[in-house]
Amino acid sequence: MNHIVTVQEAVTAFADWNEPTNAELAAIEREMPVIEADIELLDAQIITLDRTPTELDRRRIRRARRLALAARLALANQVAPLVPGVGA
Repeated sequence: MNHIVTVQEAVTAFADWNEPTNAELAAIEREMPVIEADIELLDAQIITLDRTPTELDRRRIRRARRLALAARLALANQVAPLVPGVGA
């Protein structure tokens, strides 16, 4: 039996170059309202997975969807600073 071994060093999540930059952390911070709104929407949808949604559940989902869309709209209307080497 032939063993397959790698000839490169192991890639780990703890590499020094793998840490987020300050610009990336700032971008995440700007997107945090969208992330939180999406989590709220997912929570509202998950609640209804194993049961028939009640009117209250439907309202909660509609409200969460509206908040998620509003958060995305607010983010899209923000002027993001141009940082070299970040983004496409």
